[in-house]
Amino acid sequence: MRIAQVAPMFEAVPPTHYGGTERVVSYITEELVRRGHDVTLFASGDSQTSARLVPTTERSLRQRFTLEELKTVSIPLHLAMLGEVFAHANEFDVMHCHFDYWPFPFAKLVNAPIVTTLHGRLDLDCLPPILQKFPKTPLVSISRSQRAPLKVIRPNWVGNVYNAVPVEEFPFRRKPGKYLLFVGRIALEKRVDSAIEIARRSGMPLKIAAKVDPYDQEYFDREIRHLLDDPLVEFLGEVDEQRKRELMADAYALAFPIDWPEPFGMVMIESLACGTPVLALKRGSVPEVLRNGITGWVGETVDDLVAAVPRIKELDRSICRQDAEARFSVTAMADGYEQVYRRVVARHRREALRIALNGQEQHVHAAA
Repeated sequence: MRIAQVAPMFEAVPPTHYGGTERVVSYITEELVRRGHDVTLFASGDSQTSARLVPTTERSLRQRFTLEELKTVSIPLHLAMLGEVFAHANEFDVMHCHFDYWPFPFAKLVNAPIVTTLHGRLDLDCLPPILQKFPKTPLVSISRSQRAPLKVIRPNWVGNVYNAVPVEEFPFRRKPGKYLLFVGRIALEKRVDSAIEIARRSGMPLKIAAKVDPYDQEYFDREIRHLLDDPLVEFLGEVDEQRKRELMADAYALAFPIDWPEPFGMVMIESLACGTPVLALKRGSVPEVLRNGITGWVGETVDDLVAAVPRIKELDRSICRQDAEARFSVTAMADGYEQVYRRVVARHRREALRIALNGQEQHVHAAA
């Protein structure tokens, strides 16, 4: 199958540091190539792939612009990029896009079917009118819970495919370490302050491997910086992929006390791949990703997670790893997307045939 993967330009594919969507795009692309598909990756020129790379910008946008500049240039640059990308639509059996609703208007203008995976939160006011304007756009969710805000609209969901990691590349530790770990981004909804509270109240050291975007700098300075003075807390800043994996493997548990409708949560499955259980609040996709009492402890409140800290010892780390292999492997994800592609291509061909036959009938009636 001739497949186009169309990535955002914010980070390289794969990213060197933070960047969940671009990392998932890389995993999908490499596995599809391994399976023998003819794959073209549209991404920034500093991306690394075994597919055919068509650069959509010389370097990823975060390498070229400040975050303040990106507020102005990111949308026009991505729209210009999409215009160039879809000029190649006839070369593919299916085009798979990975950034929100921006590709929707192009679908009727090209011959190849376009599938869009929605990677972010869907409880945004701008989404209902856009989805109602393009009701036939084939969409893929990354968790069932992600769909909840759009139940009334009933978009054209053509699949639900969980994100994945190459489990075999993650280090596994059979014995638990001696610290809690927080990984990700310092932002209000991520609640690193709750992770610090869990560490303090349980007496367990906490390592924080997280970036601070300029968008979140004021919040960090006002609400978080003073919390880092605690002797139990070690702030590492943003780390690269290899360092992150080692930190996860050596941790006692991953602290994931989010307070927002998380559509998936890549760090949870990365932790499970290392055999490290997760302490998480019951928000968004958490109950789908974790098996409570088996691969982690899921609580309603921070109090619940504090109480669960000593119970981490009850969990079998090898089962965490096995669960990641069974449910969140790159193989499982690629299987899901192959099914989506076949389904969408078949529907597209049936629709094209129906239109062609209707056109012939109208021509015959007109001639008569």
